[in-house]
Amino acid sequence: MTANRLGADGLRAAMERYRDVLGMHRDVINQLNVYPVPDGDTGTNMALTLETVVAEVTGAGEGMAEVCHAISHGSLMGARGNSGVILSQILRGLADTVAAAGHMDPPVLAGALKQASVAADEAVSTPVEGTILTVVRDVATAASEAVEVGVDGLVQMVEECQRAGRASLDRTPELLPQLARANVVDAGGAGFLLFLDALITAMDGRPLPDPPPVDPTAGVGAAVAGADDPHGAVDEGDGTRYEVMFFLEADDDRIGDFRSAWEALGDSIVVVGGDGLWNCHIHSNDIGASIEAGIGVGRPFEIRVTDLFEQVEHIESMAEAEIGGTVTTVAGEPVRTAVVAVSVGTGVRRIFESLGVRAVIAGGQTMNPSTEHFMQAVEQLDASEIVLLPNNKNIVPVAERVDECTDATVRVVPTRGIAEGLAALMAYDPSADAEQNLSAMAEAAADVVTGEITQAVRDTESELGPIAAGQWLGLDRSGLRVVAPSAAQAATGLLDELIDDSHELVTVISGADATTAEVDEVAAWLAERHPAVEVEIHEGNQPLYPFYFGVE
Repeated sequence: MTANRLGADGLRAAMERYRDVLGMHRDVINQLNVYPVPDGDTGTNMALTLETVVAEVTGAGEGMAEVCHAISHGSLMGARGNSGVILSQILRGLADTVAAAGHMDPPVLAGALKQASVAADEAVSTPVEGTILTVVRDVATAASEAVEVGVDGLVQMVEECQRAGRASLDRTPELLPQLARANVVDAGGAGFLLFLDALITAMDGRPLPDPPPVDPTAGVGAAVAGADDPHGAVDEGDGTRYEVMFFLEADDDRIGDFRSAWEALGDSIVVVGGDGLWNCHIHSNDIGASIEAGIGVGRPFEIRVTDLFEQVEHIESMAEAEIGGTVTTVAGEPVRTAVVAVSVGTGVRRIFESLGVRAVIAGGQTMNPSTEHFMQAVEQLDASEIVLLPNNKNIVPVAERVDECTDATVRVVPTRGIAEGLAALMAYDPSADAEQNLSAMAEAAADVVTGEITQAVRDTESELGPIAAGQWLGLDRSGLRVVAPSAAQAATGLLDELIDDSHELVTVISGADATTAEVDEVAAWLAERHPAVEVEIHEGNQPLYPFYFGVE
């Protein structure tokens, strides 16, 4: 490494520093979201993507080609969410150019940034200005201009790129109305600029930038109606419900047909990769057709589906978030079939335990337990047959892998939320076998209608009109249903949308922020409007969401 040249060790160090600085700024980037609820997981997705990159780079050989291959492969396989997939394409574009040159100097970096910008644009079916795509393009242009005027060294060139990148990021609200309404800059663009900070740190040792203070009122977690910022992929107000992601083994010449099929099914389409392996991302209302399009050209695997309208749960504390997957077991008499459930909130955990759950795994949307965590729970239980309640759509595919990893008989009831998990447990019979429990519990979970209440953290526009920071929002699986000035009013408004004459039972799970008066107001409304409906009220203590509802 010299003032004008960066070798394999320097690039490896830059990736390590990029992982470090994304981890430092994760929560700040998460809060740069365009939605009014406590949300945002862009920083988390980018940070997790770099964790995989660094793991690959650490085990790579000493040469530049080996390091660049590790960056390219690690970013493709580790990409999380829309933001991670686009970042993957940027890093792959960079790595391919640097690998061909065997080193990084100002002309090579300029070419690498240009290739990164082209690769990112090509990955997105409908590029949108005011996103990470714009920021990367402006940085690449600044790099080329610096080379043309004879920049004095690689560090000075990156500093020019930083100045151009910051100016570009500051302009993103002028280009993207959603950002202007939310009074934020693009989260993906902010995350990309940290790569330039990491590059300079690797070259001259200057400290990585400290993150600005995190707004404690905004929360930490994942989004409703689009768990990533748009990142140049789509206008998130279109109402597509599901995020579908998978790896696809397919011949490169079949990908054009695959893209065309997806364009008829949804948006926010990102397809990156090559040489027979592709990382694919779409927002669509048709999960089956999205997957079948992949089957039509090759073999999809590691399929992940997220319900973007499902209000996600938050972790009780940052300390708990750092040890996601913690398993708590419950002592009891031996049973033929034991239940393992995923949950958040001390009260929710106690409810599960009272209904016969023998192991609880701490987890939720932004803290997805791994197969290993489920295995730990299964191995700690004295039962040869197990039923798993993932209680989150993202966790269902992980839970479904457990049966093949253990001698125990493991079945998964594909519960997508806490209310579904509770409904399933109403049909649980510890003396029956796993297959019998699967059938009965899945049927019970399918019959429940769910909803939840949270608070807007900033002003924005919605399909229901303007939303002001501090207003309360009622959501069900179809999206935003109610906007109200108080949590209780949002709760009763949402229940009015959910309950019809066929319903017999309403389960209310009050959160840590629900006051006694608010709970009483909801109970009184139910008694007045639906006197024939049985009401059960539980203290769940979940953070940020004063009410969860299950209607059966």
